[in-house]
Parts: sequence; C-alpha cells; structure tokens
Amino acid sequence: MEIRPILSTLRRHKITAWLLIMQIALTCAIVCNAIFLIGLRLHHMHMQSGVAEHEVLQVQVADVANTDNRYVRAAEDLAILRQIPGVQAVGQTNQVPFAGSSSNVNIRLDANQHEPTLRAGSYFGDNITQALGSRLVEGRDFTASEYIDADTAIKALSSGDTRSLPAIAIITRPLADRLWPGQDPLGKTIYLTQSFGARVIGVVQGLARANPYKDETAQYSMVLPLHMGVGKDQSYVIRTHPQQRAEVLKAAVAALKRADPERVVIRQRTLDDIRRDFFQDDIAMAGILVSVCVALLVVNALGIIGLVSFWVAQRRRSIGVRRALGATRAHILHYFQTENFLLATMGIGLGMMLAYGINIYLMLHYELPRLPTMYLPVGAALLWLISQASVLWPALRAADVPPIVATRSA
Repeated sequence: MEIRPILSTLRRHKITAWLLIMQIALTCAIVCNAIFLIGLRLHHMHMQSGVAEHEVLQVQVADVANTDNRYVRAAEDLAILRQIPGVQAVGQTNQVPFAGSSSNVNIRLDANQHEPTLRAGSYFGDNITQALGSRLVEGRDFTASEYIDADTAIKALSSGDTRSLPAIAIITRPLADRLWPGQDPLGKTIYLTQSFGARVIGVVQGLARANPYKDETAQYSMVLPLHMGVGKDQSYVIRTHPQQRAEVLKAAVAALKRADPERVVIRQRTLDDIRRDFFQDDIAMAGILVSVCVALLVVNALGIIGLVSFWVAQRRRSIGVRRALGATRAHILHYFQTENFLLATMGIGLGMMLAYGINIYLMLHYELPRLPTMYLPVGAALLWLISQASVLWPALRAADVPPIVATRSA
C-alpha cells in the first residue's frame, strides 16, 4: 500500500486529522497511567499479612463499670475463651493487622542516635504470635514469666528506671533484614528510648502493621511481652479452623457476655472482614479507574467510527473513481485501515511522551513510582487494536461503494 497518497489526503484534512491524533494521544496517556495505577492498587490489595488470615477472629469489648483488677479480668477472659470448642489459640493485643488504628514506635540502633532509623508497628499483649498464627522462623517465643503488666512498664519508663522492663522483643523477618542486612538478628538490641533497649529473642516470618499503607514498610513490626488488661482499646484474638469461624465467634461473644452481661461488644469480626474493610478504598479506586479506561476507549472508538464514516461519505466519488480504475474492495479496505494505522501511530507516539509527563507530575506531587516502560507497549497495542476494530465497519462501507458512483457523481 502506497503511503504517500494517504499522507497527501491527510494534509488536506489537517484539522480533522490532528483532532483524531490528539484524541488518541490523550487516551493513550491517560490509559497507560490508569492501567499502571490499577496495577499498583491490585498489588497493594494482595499485601501479605504474615498471619493465618482465614483462621483469626477479633472480639473487642468494653466494660461499662470500672474493673477492680483489669489484668485479672483479662486473664479470666482468656481462660474462658480457651475453653470454647474449636479454639486453637487465644491472645490479647492492642492492634490487629489491617485494622487501621495503629500503634507505632521509633526504633534506633544506638541509644544516642538522634534520629530514629525507622518507625515500626508495636504489638503489645498476650500470646500474640500464636493467636495470630504468625510463624516463628528464628529464636523463641516469650515465656509466661517474661510478661509484665503495662502499668508497671509505663511507671518504669516515666521514672527512667527500666531495670524491671522485659528487655526482649520479637521482630519480623523484613524488619530484621532492614535493620541488619545479612546478619543474624538474634541477640541484637533495638532502642525504643534512650534509656530502654530490647534484645531480639525471636523472629517471625511476617506480621503486618495495622495501617500498612506502604508495601515496603508493611511488615516492619515488633512484639513486646506486656499484659495489657481489659480495656476498650484491647482486643481478644482467637485462632480456629476456617470452617468453624462463625460458630466460634458467636460462642466467644456469648461467653464474654456471660462473664459480664453489662460489657459492650465493640467489634466481632474475622480477619478476612478486616482486610476487606481496609482495602475497600483501593477496590473502589480500581473500579473507578477501570471505568475511566473503558469510557475513554469507547469514546475513542466512537470518534474513529464517526470520523472515518464522515470521510467515507465525503470521498464516495473518489472511491468510485478508484474502483472504476481497477481498485478492488480489498484495496479500499486496506487504504482506510492504513490511514487509520498511521493516525493511531502518530497519536500513540505523542501519547507515550504525554504519559511520561503525567507520570512525572504524579511522582512529584503524589509520591507515585516511575511508570514502567512495559505499560507503554501494552497501551499502544490496545489502542492499535481498538482503532483497527473501529475503522473496520466504515472501511467495509467504503469498500462496498460500486464503480458506477463515479459516473453518477460526475
């Protein structure tokens, strides 16, 4: 197919051709970035929690009346929950992965370090790793004698006398790799204040923070052996078989209510529910971006169909002349397909540059990563396919123009 006659024809319709090129360029730029953002959202939604997600339940209660000894009450509640059929492990924690409300702490590698090395999620409570099903890969778990009450820890920290604190911690594998790359973390010390350091005695495979908005820091968590006692900010976590979650959750709430009928159940849910709630904004955003992409591609396709149909109507006489001079239906069809391919290629080339411009703006203002080059050929191939599919119907109509049209139009 000769290109020069097509380019010559397009030069006589500069404004229309440029409008189509700009439409394709804008669509290419937006679709490439939108697909990239959708990919980021989907990747974020598949973030690993490091715990037995399908086995964990959360029950959060609040006592209406003051409790004489909140640590004794918590121990009694844990004992009650352990007796429920189907329960594998029970614990108490100040936060749950993906729950949103988080507790974090600054970590330093040296007590005199001015700026912290990083911030990590801080889990306090009883039997957390076992209740959440977080796999211990190095070292050991806490023993019962290593736990102290939270009030004792607070008094020790405020007085500066930290000798009574349990100076031990369990950290996650990603946190250990970040703090001491390629080294054995067991026995090393992390400093939470200038006067308090905790020695690492165990490493778990993973334990996501309660508000893991960044994938690279989602697993930076640590656990300290503290009895938290009952309180509205504490939760009981229960691990059971996935198929028994509904029954165990119902039985757990009933058992806690029997122990104190006046207490209020604030939350009762599975960790699957918690994950779904945490990522619902990502799901909604991905849906919106998909809708935007579909709408843009449909508008782009309709624009191509409308423009090519207009050109076919305008060129009926010239098409008839070509047919009279021996052009076959296939020649006419290929002519319009080639013409559209050239316009789409120019639009895609311009759109790729525009896509990087939009991405740079998003990087500067919204801390998004750089657009990988793989999204550009994907977007280009998509637009080429859509443009060729869109031009097919009006091109077939052009190919059906009989040679006699040239005579009638003369």
